[in-house]
Amino acid sequence: MTVWDLAIDLGVISVLLLIGVVLRAKVTFMQKLFIPASITAGVLGLTFGPNGFDLLPFSDMVSSYPTVLIAVIFGAIPIGAAKVQWKKTFGRVRNMWVYSMLLTLLMWGGGAFITYLLIARVSDVPDGFGLILGAGFLGGHGTAAAIGEAFSGLGWEEATDLGYTSATIGLVASILGGLLLIKTNTKKKQTNFISDFSDLPQELRTGLVKKDKRVASGEDTVSSNTVDPLFFHIAILGVVVLGSFYLKTGIEALFPQVSIPLLSLSFVVGLIIQMVLNGTRTNEYVDKRIIDRLSGTATDLIVIFGMTSINLAVVASYLWPLLALMVFGVIWAYCIFRFIAPRVFHQHWFENGIFGWGWSTGTVAMGIALLRIVDPKSESTTLDDYALGYVGMIPIEILIIALGPVMAMSGLGPVFSLILLGGSLVLIAVAGRVGWLVPNSKAYVPSQNSKVS
Repeated sequence: MTVWDLAIDLGVISVLLLIGVVLRAKVTFMQKLFIPASITAGVLGLTFGPNGFDLLPFSDMVSSYPTVLIAVIFGAIPIGAAKVQWKKTFGRVRNMWVYSMLLTLLMWGGGAFITYLLIARVSDVPDGFGLILGAGFLGGHGTAAAIGEAFSGLGWEEATDLGYTSATIGLVASILGGLLLIKTNTKKKQTNFISDFSDLPQELRTGLVKKDKRVASGEDTVSSNTVDPLFFHIAILGVVVLGSFYLKTGIEALFPQVSIPLLSLSFVVGLIIQMVLNGTRTNEYVDKRIIDRLSGTATDLIVIFGMTSINLAVVASYLWPLLALMVFGVIWAYCIFRFIAPRVFHQHWFENGIFGWGWSTGTVAMGIALLRIVDPKSESTTLDDYALGYVGMIPIEILIIALGPVMAMSGLGPVFSLILLGGSLVLIAVAGRVGWLVPNSKAYVPSQNSKVS
Protein backbone atom coordinates (compact mmCIF):
# COMPACT_ATOMS: atom_id res chain seq x y z
CA MET A 1 0.00 0.00 0.00
CA THR A 2 1.32 3.45 -0.94
CA VAL A 3 0.57 6.87 0.47
CA TRP A 4 -1.51 7.56 -2.63
CA ASP A 5 -3.74 4.58 -1.84
CA LEU A 6 -4.56 6.25 1.48
CA ALA A 7 -5.06 9.63 -0.19
CA ILE A 8 -7.37 8.17 -2.85
CA ASP A 9 -9.41 6.24 -0.27
CA LEU A 10 -9.95 9.39 1.79
CA GLY A 11 -10.63 11.42 -1.37
CA VAL A 12 -13.31 9.05 -2.62
CA ILE A 13 -14.89 8.90 0.83
CA SER A 14 -14.90 12.71 0.92
CA VAL A 15 -16.71 12.89 -2.42
CA LEU A 16 -19.34 10.41 -1.25
CA LEU A 17 -19.80 12.27 2.04
CA LEU A 18 -20.29 15.62 0.29
CA ILE A 19 -22.87 14.01 -1.98
CA GLY A 20 -24.66 12.87 1.17
CA VAL A 21 -24.57 16.40 2.60
CA VAL A 22 -26.00 17.89 -0.60
CA LEU A 23 -28.77 15.29 -0.83
CA ARG A 24 -29.74 15.86 2.82
CA ALA A 25 -29.90 19.62 2.17
CA LYS A 26 -31.97 19.35 -1.02
CA VAL A 27 -34.09 16.18 -0.94
CA THR A 28 -37.23 16.45 1.22
CA PHE A 29 -37.55 12.69 1.58
CA MET A 30 -34.10 12.43 3.17
CA GLN A 31 -34.87 15.37 5.45
CA LYS A 32 -38.03 13.76 6.74
CA LEU A 33 -36.16 10.56 7.54
CA PHE A 34 -33.14 12.37 9.05
CA ILE A 35 -30.77 10.28 6.96
CA PRO A 36 -27.18 11.14 7.99
CA ALA A 37 -24.73 11.99 5.21
CA SER A 38 -22.47 9.16 6.37
CA ILE A 39 -25.23 6.61 5.73
CA THR A 40 -25.81 7.96 2.22
CA ALA A 41 -22.07 7.82 1.58
CA GLY A 42 -21.93 4.27 2.90
CA VAL A 43 -24.77 3.13 0.64
CA LEU A 44 -23.02 4.69 -2.36
CA GLY A 45 -19.73 3.09 -1.35
CA LEU A 46 -21.36 -0.32 -1.01
CA THR A 47 -23.19 0.03 -4.32
CA PHE A 48 -20.32 1.30 -6.45
CA GLY A 49 -17.37 0.02 -4.42
CA PRO A 50 -15.47 -3.30 -4.50
CA ASN A 51 -18.44 -5.31 -3.19
CA GLY A 52 -20.88 -3.73 -5.65
CA PHE A 53 -20.27 -2.59 -9.22
CA ASP A 54 -16.55 -2.00 -8.45
CA LEU A 55 -16.46 1.41 -10.11
CA LEU A 56 -14.74 3.35 -7.31
CA PRO A 57 -10.93 3.17 -6.98
CA PHE A 58 -10.78 1.97 -3.38
CA SER A 59 -7.65 0.15 -2.22
CA ASP A 60 -7.63 -3.32 -0.69
CA MET A 61 -7.27 -1.71 2.75
CA VAL A 62 -10.77 -0.22 2.83
CA SER A 63 -11.97 -2.82 5.34
CA SER A 64 -8.99 -2.27 7.65
CA TYR A 65 -9.47 1.40 8.53
CA PRO A 66 -12.23 0.81 11.15
CA THR A 67 -9.78 -1.20 13.27
CA VAL A 68 -7.68 1.93 13.81
CA LEU A 69 -10.62 4.34 13.97
CA ILE A 70 -12.27 2.39 16.79
CA ALA A 71 -9.17 3.04 18.89
CA VAL A 72 -9.68 6.77 18.32
CA ILE A 73 -13.31 6.60 19.48
CA PHE A 74 -12.73 4.66 22.68
CA GLY A 75 -9.45 6.39 23.45
CA ALA A 76 -11.21 9.76 23.23
CA ILE A 77 -13.80 8.90 25.90
CA PRO A 78 -11.67 9.76 28.97
CA ILE A 79 -9.54 12.49 27.34
CA GLY A 80 -10.54 15.94 28.56
CA ALA A 81 -13.35 14.61 30.75
CA ALA A 82 -14.22 16.85 33.67
CA LYS A 83 -14.11 15.50 37.19
CA VAL A 84 -17.57 14.48 38.32
CA GLN A 85 -18.90 15.41 41.74
CA TRP A 86 -20.78 12.17 42.26
CA LYS A 87 -22.17 13.10 45.69
CA LYS A 88 -23.90 16.13 44.19
CA THR A 89 -25.08 14.58 40.92
CA PHE A 90 -25.89 10.96 41.77
CA GLY A 91 -29.43 11.66 42.88
CA ARG A 92 -30.21 13.40 39.57
CA VAL A 93 -28.58 11.01 37.14
CA ARG A 94 -29.13 7.70 38.89
CA ASN A 95 -32.27 6.84 36.93
CA MET A 96 -30.59 7.59 33.62
CA TRP A 97 -27.76 5.33 34.74
CA VAL A 98 -30.28 2.61 35.60
CA TYR A 99 -31.93 2.99 32.20
CA SER A 100 -28.58 2.99 30.38
CA MET A 101 -27.48 -0.13 32.23
CA LEU A 102 -30.76 -1.89 31.46
CA LEU A 103 -30.49 -0.99 27.78
CA THR A 104 -26.97 -2.37 27.67
CA LEU A 105 -27.63 -5.57 29.59
CA LEU A 106 -30.93 -6.34 27.87
CA MET A 107 -29.86 -5.62 24.28
CA TRP A 108 -26.63 -7.61 24.52
CA GLY A 109 -28.10 -10.34 26.69
CA GLY A 110 -31.39 -10.56 24.82
CA GLY A 111 -29.74 -11.04 21.44
CA ALA A 112 -27.42 -13.73 22.77
CA PHE A 113 -30.19 -15.52 24.66
CA ILE A 114 -32.73 -15.63 21.81
CA THR A 115 -30.04 -17.03 19.54
CA TYR A 116 -29.24 -19.92 21.86
CA LEU A 117 -32.91 -20.47 22.67
CA LEU A 118 -34.40 -20.39 19.16
CA ILE A 119 -32.28 -19.24 16.23
CA ALA A 120 -29.43 -21.71 16.74
CA ARG A 121 -31.94 -24.56 16.88
CA VAL A 122 -33.20 -23.95 13.34
CA SER A 123 -30.10 -22.41 11.71
CA ASP A 124 -26.44 -23.35 11.69
CA VAL A 125 -24.88 -20.21 13.14
CA PRO A 126 -21.55 -19.79 14.94
CA ASP A 127 -21.32 -19.37 18.69
CA GLY A 128 -21.53 -15.67 19.39
CA PHE A 129 -23.94 -14.91 16.54
CA GLY A 130 -26.38 -13.35 19.01
CA LEU A 131 -23.83 -10.70 20.04
CA ILE A 132 -24.23 -9.18 16.56
CA LEU A 133 -27.48 -7.59 17.77
CA GLY A 134 -25.96 -5.68 20.69
CA ALA A 135 -22.90 -4.72 18.66
CA GLY A 136 -24.86 -3.36 15.71
CA PHE A 137 -27.99 -1.90 17.31
CA LEU A 138 -26.71 -0.54 20.61
CA GLY A 139 -23.09 0.02 19.67
CA GLY A 140 -23.30 0.96 16.00
CA HIS A 141 -20.66 0.59 13.32
CA GLY A 142 -17.83 1.40 15.71
CA THR A 143 -18.68 -1.38 18.15
CA ALA A 144 -19.41 -3.70 15.22
CA ALA A 145 -15.83 -3.11 14.08
CA ALA A 146 -14.56 -3.87 17.58
CA ILE A 147 -16.60 -7.06 17.91
CA GLY A 148 -15.56 -8.08 14.41
CA GLU A 149 -11.91 -7.62 15.34
CA ALA A 150 -12.36 -9.74 18.46
CA PHE A 151 -14.17 -12.54 16.62
CA SER A 152 -11.65 -12.45 13.77
CA GLY A 153 -8.89 -13.11 16.28
CA LEU A 154 -10.90 -16.10 17.48
CA GLY A 155 -11.44 -17.53 13.99
CA TRP A 156 -14.80 -16.08 12.90
CA GLU A 157 -13.92 -13.45 10.30
CA GLU A 158 -17.46 -13.06 8.94
CA ALA A 159 -18.62 -11.38 12.15
CA THR A 160 -17.44 -7.95 10.94
CA ASP A 161 -19.66 -7.99 7.84
CA LEU A 162 -22.65 -9.13 9.89
CA GLY A 163 -21.97 -6.48 12.52
CA TYR A 164 -21.89 -3.70 9.93
CA THR A 165 -25.11 -5.01 8.41
CA SER A 166 -26.76 -5.12 11.83
CA ALA A 167 -25.67 -1.53 12.52
CA THR A 168 -27.05 -0.34 9.18
CA ILE A 169 -30.40 -2.07 9.71
CA GLY A 170 -30.50 -0.64 13.21
CA LEU A 171 -30.11 2.91 11.89
CA VAL A 172 -33.04 2.44 9.53
CA ALA A 173 -35.16 0.99 12.35
CA SER A 174 -34.13 3.86 14.60
CA ILE A 175 -35.25 6.50 12.11
CA LEU A 176 -38.51 4.94 10.94
CA GLY A 177 -39.51 3.56 14.33
CA GLY A 178 -38.55 6.74 16.15
CA LEU A 179 -40.64 8.98 13.92
CA LEU A 180 -43.60 6.61 14.28
CA LEU A 181 -43.29 6.60 18.08
CA ILE A 182 -43.10 10.39 18.16
CA LYS A 183 -46.21 10.75 16.03
CA THR A 184 -48.17 8.17 18.04
CA ASN A 185 -47.22 9.45 21.48
CA THR A 186 -47.80 13.08 20.49
CA LYS A 187 -51.44 12.21 19.92
CA LYS A 188 -51.51 10.59 23.37
CA LYS A 189 -50.12 13.81 24.92
CA GLN A 190 -47.00 12.08 26.22
CA THR A 191 -44.64 14.72 24.80
CA ASN A 192 -43.79 17.91 26.66
CA PHE A 193 -42.17 20.37 24.28
CA ILE A 194 -43.23 19.85 20.64
CA SER A 195 -46.02 18.46 18.53
CA ASP A 196 -44.77 17.37 15.10
CA PHE A 197 -42.09 17.56 12.44
CA SER A 198 -43.30 20.87 11.02
CA ASP A 199 -42.19 22.63 14.22
CA LEU A 200 -38.55 21.63 13.79
CA PRO A 201 -35.87 24.23 13.08
CA GLN A 202 -34.69 24.33 9.47
CA GLU A 203 -31.12 23.33 10.37
CA LEU A 204 -32.25 20.03 11.88
CA ARG A 205 -34.04 19.09 8.69
CA THR A 206 -31.49 20.19 6.11
CA GLY A 207 -28.35 19.72 8.16
CA LEU A 208 -27.12 23.22 7.24
CA VAL A 209 -26.78 25.73 10.08
CA LYS A 210 -27.32 29.43 9.30
CA LYS A 211 -24.91 32.07 10.57
CA ASP A 212 -27.08 33.32 13.40
CA LYS A 213 -27.50 29.82 14.87
CA ARG A 214 -23.96 28.52 14.66
CA VAL A 215 -22.05 27.50 17.79
CA ALA A 216 -18.33 27.05 18.36
CA SER A 217 -16.88 23.53 18.22
CA GLY A 218 -14.01 24.43 20.52
CA GLU A 219 -11.46 26.98 21.67
CA ASP A 220 -7.77 27.54 20.96
CA THR A 221 -6.03 26.18 24.04
CA VAL A 222 -2.50 26.56 22.65
CA SER A 223 -0.93 29.30 20.56
CA SER A 224 -0.90 28.68 16.83
CA ASN A 225 2.69 29.93 16.60
CA THR A 226 3.63 26.82 18.60
CA VAL A 227 1.32 24.27 17.03
CA ASP A 228 -2.09 24.42 15.42
CA PRO A 229 -4.67 23.84 18.20
CA LEU A 230 -6.55 21.23 16.16
CA PHE A 231 -3.41 19.25 15.45
CA PHE A 232 -2.50 19.49 19.13
CA HIS A 233 -5.64 17.54 19.98
CA ILE A 234 -5.09 15.13 17.07
CA ALA A 235 -1.60 14.49 18.46
CA ILE A 236 -3.02 13.54 21.86
CA LEU A 237 -5.33 10.97 20.28
CA GLY A 238 -2.45 9.84 18.07
CA VAL A 239 -0.46 9.02 21.21
CA VAL A 240 -3.43 7.03 22.52
CA VAL A 241 -3.69 4.97 19.32
CA LEU A 242 0.06 4.41 19.14
CA GLY A 243 0.27 3.40 22.79
CA SER A 244 -2.67 1.01 22.53
CA PHE A 245 -1.21 -0.61 19.40
CA TYR A 246 2.17 -1.30 20.99
CA LEU A 247 0.52 -2.43 24.21
CA LYS A 248 -1.60 -4.91 22.28
CA THR A 249 1.43 -6.10 20.28
CA GLY A 250 3.48 -6.54 23.45
CA ILE A 251 0.80 -8.47 25.31
CA GLU A 252 0.20 -10.82 22.37
CA ALA A 253 3.97 -11.38 21.99
CA LEU A 254 4.22 -12.43 25.64
CA PHE A 255 0.93 -14.35 25.65
CA PRO A 256 0.18 -15.61 22.11
CA GLN A 257 -3.02 -17.27 23.25
CA VAL A 258 -4.47 -13.96 24.50
CA SER A 259 -6.38 -11.63 22.16
CA ILE A 260 -7.45 -8.32 23.73
CA PRO A 261 -9.64 -5.96 21.64
CA LEU A 262 -7.83 -2.78 20.67
CA LEU A 263 -10.72 -0.66 21.94
CA SER A 264 -10.24 -1.93 25.50
CA LEU A 265 -6.56 -1.08 25.47
CA SER A 266 -7.14 2.31 23.87
CA PHE A 267 -9.59 3.16 26.64
CA VAL A 268 -7.03 2.13 29.27
CA VAL A 269 -4.29 4.18 27.58
CA GLY A 270 -6.70 7.11 27.34
CA LEU A 271 -7.38 6.86 31.08
CA ILE A 272 -3.65 6.82 31.83
CA ILE A 273 -3.04 9.90 29.68
CA GLN A 274 -5.96 11.69 31.33
CA MET A 275 -4.50 10.86 34.74
CA VAL A 276 -1.19 12.35 33.62
CA LEU A 277 -3.00 15.47 32.37
CA ASN A 278 -4.80 15.83 35.69
CA GLY A 279 -1.64 15.16 37.69
CA THR A 280 0.35 17.79 35.79
CA ARG A 281 -2.58 20.22 35.80
CA THR A 282 -2.51 20.47 32.02
CA ASN A 283 -6.02 19.15 31.48
CA GLU A 284 -7.25 22.74 31.11
CA TYR A 285 -5.43 22.91 27.78
CA VAL A 286 -7.49 20.05 26.37
CA ASP A 287 -10.85 21.11 24.92
CA LYS A 288 -13.31 18.26 25.30
CA ARG A 289 -15.46 19.67 22.50
CA ILE A 290 -12.60 19.29 20.01
CA ILE A 291 -11.86 15.78 21.25
CA ASP A 292 -15.54 14.90 20.78
CA ARG A 293 -15.49 16.37 17.25
CA LEU A 294 -12.50 14.21 16.35
CA SER A 295 -14.25 11.19 17.83
CA GLY A 296 -17.36 12.05 15.80
CA THR A 297 -15.24 12.28 12.64
CA ALA A 298 -13.84 8.83 13.33
CA THR A 299 -17.39 7.54 13.82
CA ASP A 300 -18.53 8.94 10.46
CA LEU A 301 -15.53 7.36 8.74
CA ILE A 302 -16.25 4.00 10.38
CA VAL A 303 -19.85 4.15 9.11
CA ILE A 304 -18.73 4.85 5.54
CA PHE A 305 -15.78 2.45 5.41
CA GLY A 306 -17.75 -0.17 7.30
CA MET A 307 -20.75 -0.10 4.96
CA THR A 308 -18.50 0.05 1.91
CA SER A 309 -16.64 -3.08 2.99
CA ILE A 310 -19.73 -5.21 3.71
CA ASN A 311 -19.42 -8.52 1.88
CA LEU A 312 -22.90 -9.11 0.50
CA ALA A 313 -22.15 -12.79 -0.11
CA VAL A 314 -21.53 -13.27 3.61
CA VAL A 315 -24.75 -11.44 4.48
CA ALA A 316 -26.68 -13.61 2.00
CA SER A 317 -25.33 -16.78 3.59
CA TYR A 318 -26.73 -15.70 6.98
CA LEU A 319 -29.82 -13.98 5.60
CA TRP A 320 -32.63 -15.76 7.46
CA PRO A 321 -31.04 -16.07 10.92
CA LEU A 322 -29.83 -12.46 10.63
CA LEU A 323 -33.30 -11.28 9.64
CA ALA A 324 -34.83 -13.16 12.57
CA LEU A 325 -32.32 -11.60 14.97
CA MET A 326 -32.99 -8.10 13.61
CA VAL A 327 -36.77 -8.48 13.91
CA PHE A 328 -36.35 -9.65 17.48
CA GLY A 329 -34.07 -6.68 18.13
CA VAL A 330 -36.66 -4.15 17.00
CA ILE A 331 -39.40 -5.78 19.08
CA TRP A 332 -37.09 -6.07 22.08
CA ALA A 333 -36.04 -2.41 21.85
CA TYR A 334 -39.69 -1.35 21.64
CA CYS A 335 -40.55 -3.39 24.75
CA ILE A 336 -37.77 -1.63 26.64
CA PHE A 337 -39.09 1.74 25.48
CA ARG A 338 -42.74 0.91 26.21
CA PHE A 339 -42.51 -0.90 29.52
CA ILE A 340 -39.28 0.21 31.18
CA ALA A 341 -38.76 3.88 30.29
CA PRO A 342 -42.07 5.09 31.84
CA ARG A 343 -41.24 3.28 35.08
CA VAL A 344 -37.66 4.50 35.34
CA PHE A 345 -38.08 8.22 34.70
CA HIS A 346 -40.06 10.42 37.07
CA GLN A 347 -40.06 13.37 34.64
CA HIS A 348 -40.10 13.56 30.85
CA TRP A 349 -40.23 9.81 30.42
CA PHE A 350 -41.00 10.07 26.72
CA GLU A 351 -38.10 12.40 25.93
CA ASN A 352 -35.73 10.13 27.82
CA GLY A 353 -37.33 7.05 26.33
CA ILE A 354 -37.15 8.22 22.71
CA PHE A 355 -33.47 9.01 23.25
CA GLY A 356 -33.09 5.45 24.55
CA TRP A 357 -34.93 4.06 21.52
CA GLY A 358 -32.59 5.86 19.13
CA TRP A 359 -29.57 4.72 21.11
CA SER A 360 -30.67 1.09 21.46
CA THR A 361 -31.34 0.71 17.73
CA GLY A 362 -29.11 3.19 15.96
CA THR A 363 -26.38 4.54 18.30
CA VAL A 364 -26.31 7.58 20.58
CA ALA A 365 -26.17 9.96 17.60
CA MET A 366 -29.61 8.82 16.44
CA GLY A 367 -30.89 9.08 20.01
CA ILE A 368 -29.79 12.72 20.07
CA ALA A 369 -31.40 13.37 16.67
CA LEU A 370 -34.75 11.99 17.84
CA LEU A 371 -34.48 13.85 21.15
CA ARG A 372 -34.04 17.14 19.30
CA ILE A 373 -37.34 16.54 17.52
CA VAL A 374 -39.28 16.34 20.78
CA ASP A 375 -37.04 18.69 22.76
CA PRO A 376 -35.60 21.20 20.26
CA LYS A 377 -34.66 23.77 22.93
CA SER A 378 -32.99 21.22 25.22
CA GLU A 379 -35.41 21.92 28.06
CA SER A 380 -35.03 18.43 29.49
CA THR A 381 -31.83 17.23 31.18
CA THR A 382 -31.60 14.05 29.12
CA LEU A 383 -28.20 14.60 27.53
CA ASP A 384 -26.59 16.00 30.68
CA ASP A 385 -27.86 13.06 32.69
CA TYR A 386 -26.71 10.61 30.03
CA ALA A 387 -23.23 12.11 29.86
CA LEU A 388 -22.78 11.74 33.61
CA GLY A 389 -24.51 8.37 33.88
CA TYR A 390 -22.49 6.92 31.01
CA VAL A 391 -19.27 7.40 32.99
CA GLY A 392 -20.50 4.80 35.46
CA MET A 393 -21.50 2.43 32.67
CA ILE A 394 -18.30 2.44 30.61
CA PRO A 395 -16.53 -0.36 32.53
CA ILE A 396 -19.50 -2.70 32.05
CA GLU A 397 -19.68 -1.94 28.33
CA ILE A 398 -15.96 -2.53 27.90
CA LEU A 399 -16.19 -5.84 29.76
CA ILE A 400 -19.10 -6.99 27.59
CA ILE A 401 -17.25 -6.19 24.36
CA ALA A 402 -13.98 -7.69 25.59
CA LEU A 403 -15.29 -10.86 27.27
CA GLY A 404 -18.39 -11.58 25.20
CA PRO A 405 -16.65 -12.99 22.10
CA VAL A 406 -14.17 -14.96 24.19
CA MET A 407 -16.87 -16.59 26.30
CA ALA A 408 -19.10 -17.23 23.30
CA MET A 409 -16.39 -18.92 21.23
CA SER A 410 -15.28 -21.00 24.22
CA GLY A 411 -18.75 -22.47 24.67
CA LEU A 412 -19.82 -20.24 27.56
CA GLY A 413 -22.17 -18.07 25.50
CA PRO A 414 -25.35 -19.25 27.26
CA VAL A 415 -23.78 -18.50 30.64
CA PHE A 416 -22.74 -15.05 29.42
CA SER A 417 -26.26 -14.24 28.22
CA LEU A 418 -27.78 -15.41 31.51
CA ILE A 419 -25.33 -13.27 33.47
CA LEU A 420 -26.40 -10.18 31.51
CA LEU A 421 -30.13 -10.88 31.77
CA GLY A 422 -29.79 -11.86 35.41
CA GLY A 423 -27.93 -8.64 36.08
CA SER A 424 -30.78 -6.65 34.55
CA LEU A 425 -33.32 -8.41 36.78
CA VAL A 426 -31.22 -7.73 39.87
CA LEU A 427 -30.91 -4.07 38.89
CA ILE A 428 -34.68 -3.75 38.42
CA ALA A 429 -35.32 -5.44 41.75
CA VAL A 430 -32.87 -3.21 43.62
CA ALA A 431 -34.14 -0.02 41.96
CA GLY A 432 -37.71 -0.95 42.83
CA ARG A 433 -36.78 -1.89 46.37
CA VAL A 434 -35.11 1.45 47.14
CA GLY A 435 -37.91 3.46 45.54
CA TRP A 436 -36.20 4.70 42.38
CA LEU A 437 -38.88 3.40 40.01
CA VAL A 438 -42.20 5.05 39.19
CA PRO A 439 -45.34 3.21 40.41
CA ASN A 440 -47.30 1.55 37.61
CA SER A 441 -50.34 3.72 38.26
CA LYS A 442 -48.34 6.88 37.49
CA ALA A 443 -46.17 5.63 34.63
CA TYR A 444 -48.35 6.81 31.74
CA VAL A 445 -49.99 9.97 33.04
CA PRO A 446 -50.46 12.34 30.04
CA SER A 447 -48.29 15.43 30.02
CA GLN A 448 -49.92 18.64 31.16
CA ASN A 449 -47.50 20.72 29.12
CA SER A 450 -47.86 19.03 25.73
CA LYS A 451 -48.14 21.38 22.78
CA VAL A 452 -50.33 19.50 20.36
CA SER A 453 -51.23 21.01 17.02
